[in-house]
This record gives sequence, structure tokens and C-alpha cells, in this order.
Amino acid sequence: MSETENRPSNFIRQIIDADLASGKHTGVHTRFPPEPNGYLHIGHAKSICLNFGIAKDYQGQCNLRFDDTNPEKEDINYVKSIQEDVKWLGFQWHGDIRYSSDYFDRLYGYAVELIEKGLAYVDFLNAEQMREYRGTLTAPGKNSPYRDTPVEENLALFEKMKNGEFKEGECSLRAKIDMASSFMCMRDPVIYRVKFAHHHQTGDKWCIYPMYDFTHCISDAIEDITHSLCTLEFQDNRRLYDWVIDNISIEAQPRQYEFSRLNLEYTVMSKRKLNALVEEKLVNGWDDPRMPTIAGFRRRGYTPASIREFCKRIGVTKMDNTVEMGVLEACIREDLNEHAPRAMAVLDPVRVVIENFDEGKVETLTVKNHPNDDAMGSREVPFTREVFIEAEDFREEANKKYKRLVLGKEVRLRGAYVIKAERCEKDAEGNITTIYCTYDPDTLGKNPADGRKVKGVIHWVSASESLDAEVRLYDRLFTVPNPAAAEDFHSVINPESLQVIKGAKVEPSLASAEAEKAYQFERQGYFCLDSKDASTDNLVFNRTVGLRDTWAKIEG
Repeated sequence: MSETENRPSNFIRQIIDADLASGKHTGVHTRFPPEPNGYLHIGHAKSICLNFGIAKDYQGQCNLRFDDTNPEKEDINYVKSIQEDVKWLGFQWHGDIRYSSDYFDRLYGYAVELIEKGLAYVDFLNAEQMREYRGTLTAPGKNSPYRDTPVEENLALFEKMKNGEFKEGECSLRAKIDMASSFMCMRDPVIYRVKFAHHHQTGDKWCIYPMYDFTHCISDAIEDITHSLCTLEFQDNRRLYDWVIDNISIEAQPRQYEFSRLNLEYTVMSKRKLNALVEEKLVNGWDDPRMPTIAGFRRRGYTPASIREFCKRIGVTKMDNTVEMGVLEACIREDLNEHAPRAMAVLDPVRVVIENFDEGKVETLTVKNHPNDDAMGSREVPFTREVFIEAEDFREEANKKYKRLVLGKEVRLRGAYVIKAERCEKDAEGNITTIYCTYDPDTLGKNPADGRKVKGVIHWVSASESLDAEVRLYDRLFTVPNPAAAEDFHSVINPESLQVIKGAKVEPSLASAEAEKAYQFERQGYFCLDSKDASTDNLVFNRTVGLRDTWAKIEG
């Protein structure tokens, strides 16, 4: 199959194919234009994969342009985090990073041009009056009393706006289009407003800033963007996009196309709500592993390949829908099942004493790092007289369905020997503290010689050689599939979205674990070393995802 045939098809690619075939365009130039007012989330990942993926597949170019027209909400740290996210996902932008603020001088000039053509005016209605004049979805708006101000006067007023001679909110520059339009965005939209704010790129040069709808289309034209891809909420705004381009003296004629945004179950995508979670300390920052941010997924142990595969699977359409969390989790499970080395960790340890194993002896066992991939090699695991197993892996009595350690019965320790539980000790509350066992020294890597069948296999770590670790079990941040629909999204936050286990024990090979590198903890799930809180003296592991989808059973 050729590379072209292997590409995912969607309506945007069909439009591009037609444009190239007709000669409308000779190449493809896209852009990813985030606003640096927060961290990128999984919805932005869809846009990144679409814009950069299309440019790559068509041997075209994709710009990274920051839509930095709202300095009060923007921060240079967001600019840096967005760059990191794009690179981490495996993409590289064309040329230098671009900013809408790079074009502020030209944007101002195009605004002056609209005034000179009688297509823009300085308006002194306040925000409340402007809403009143705009009308409703069923009633047309009415013209501002300042709409017919003479051109020369408008030019002078706009110059005064630029020079800081008006207060914030006192006036604005509006496009003169049609107050009776059936599209609200065409009812003389504001294209410049007064804002005395320091800008992270231009400093204090400007005290007026252009609006997004005016800036975006012109920036696309300046950069020779052929296909401007955005989400469906901008569908009506395409009319304003085209109006601006048609009424200024710019040669390029970019075209906007809309696709459905990503909605993911058990998450919110609103930057306002995500910011509230951070500001109210309901999560531990933008990169908290419970957040739907790319940084959060990265810290949790998701891989770039799994995110790209997820975006590929959900596809690109014009239909709004909500994707099940299980689809995303299936992508990371499939990736890590194939690529993550195995290790052993005991989260709720109980001591096992193997009475017929020599005291003080440390036997070095060789265990494969992956059951199905010899290329991943092996590691050495110490085996000693005392080991830890999971408390839930032992019962004094159990039925035949229980395949773990039971008094008087045998089980295999993963990669080691068959042991038999002989007796146990309990504390005053009846909790089991120690299990006394014997082992069969002739069962390393093979079944018992007399044909005994041992069905159960459990994981373990050496009591004396294991390392202490903190393990963080992350779950869904909200208790309902659509938290955005809740009257107060705070009321549906999952109180058990994070469980911290302080007394876990892990095998010594994990002392060299690398941050964000995934491991499958045998029978527990997939985990990675935390990139912020872990150190050589303080091992902290985050659960990326469980071995299977337990929520599917709950929801079913």
C-alpha cells in the first residue's frame, strides 16, 4: 500500500486533494494558532495532529503562531509550555515561531484602511449599550449613533485611541457591516479596544489591541496560509473572516474550514474551568496527572504515540460528539503493553518468611523485562528468605476460583519458586502480619518434579533488598461523564481521584527508573516515575492506567 493510500481520509483532506488537483493551490500551508492563556489540553492535541499531520502528509508547512491579542490573560510560561507540548507530540513548526503581535503595525494599518473606506468607525457606546443595540437572534440590531461619524473624524479618534487618550471601555473601533444581519458576528463587531496592559512580546508599545476575528484572518493572509482549520464554534465567524480579507488591500485569500472540537468524557475542556481547578488548588497545577492537559497526560505516563493514535482513531468530522474515556485509555494500554518493560511492586505489603531458605542468603534471579520481546533483555532480581507480597494475595481459606496463596496450598512467585503457606501470625486486631512458607528449590523456571500443578502466580519483592516508594493512584477527576453539564462542576469532582500509597515496596532495579518512562507493575497496571516530585532518595510513581478498563463494568 502506498503512503498516500495509507493516510486517514476526512472531508478536509478531500478539500485539499480537490484544491491541489484543480490548481487552486500548488502546496499546503497550515498553522496552529493557540492563545497563550493556559496549558494546552487534549482537544488542542487533536488540532495539533490535524494541522501538523496534514502539512507533513502533503509535504507542506505548518506554522506555530501565538494568538497573543489579550495580554492580561497571557504569560510567557504558557508560551514555553505550548512549544514543549508541540515538540513532545512529535511535530516541528516551519521556520521561526510567529506571534500575532508581530503584525500589530500592519493590523493597525489595515484598520486605518477600513476607516478610510468608510467601513469602520470609533464608537463610544459602553458594553451594556452595545449589547442593547446589537439586538437578539430574532430581532435585528440598530445602528449606533456614532456609526456615521465622518471618516476624517474617525481617523483622528482612532489615532487618539492609539496614543492612550481614552480610558479603557470608553470607546472601541467597530467594523461597519450590517446591524440587521442574521449573523450576530456581522452586526458591526468590535475590531479594536483600548487596553492598558503590558504585553509579553511588545512591552508597552501599544495600548490598543486588535480582536481575534480581525487579527486571525489577516495573520493567515500574511503567512500565506492555504487552509485555515478551526473548530465549529467559529463557523459563523467565517463570514467576518471573509469580509475582512475582501475589504483590505492584501493579496492572499486564505479560506477557513471548520471541524468538530474534541469532547472527552469525565473531563472539562473550558480553559476557564481548568484555570479554576488550578487557582482553587483542587488540583496540583496545570500538569497535575488528573488534568486533561497535554502536560498532565505526559506526567501521568501517556506517550506521544498513544495521543497521536487516539487523535487518528476519533477522526475529523463536522459532527459534535463526546468520546468515551475508554477509547483514549485503550490507546495507551496497547502502546504500553507492547513497549513497557515489566517490574514488580507491592503496594500493600505483608511479610512472607520462607523458613527452609537460608538466612542471610541473597540469590540473584534473572527475569525477562518483557514476556514477548526478548530484545528488551532481562534484569537481575534478588531473592531472599523474607519477601513481601500483596495482602490481598493471601487468604487463610478460599474457594477454587481463588488462584493465589492459601494456607496449606501452593502458588508460584513470579520468575522464582513455588511456595506453600504453612501458617500465619496476626496482630491484636486480627490483621495478618506474617505468613510462614516453605519453598520447593527444584521449581525455578519449571513445574514441580512430581507433576503437581500450580495454577496461581503472584508478584513479590525481597523484604531486605526492596526500595521504599510512594505510589499515586490516579482516577477520573469527575464522577459523571459530562461534568460541563452540571450546574456547578465543583459538585461532581471525584473525591477519590487521587489515592496516595506511602508504604509501597518496589524491586531494586527501579532505582534507575527515568521520569515519565513507563513500566508495567506486574498485575497492577502501568506506572511511571513522577517528573516533579521524585528523586533518587524519594521514589514516586504515578499510575498511568490500569491493566483493564474497570470503569466499563461500573458503567455497564
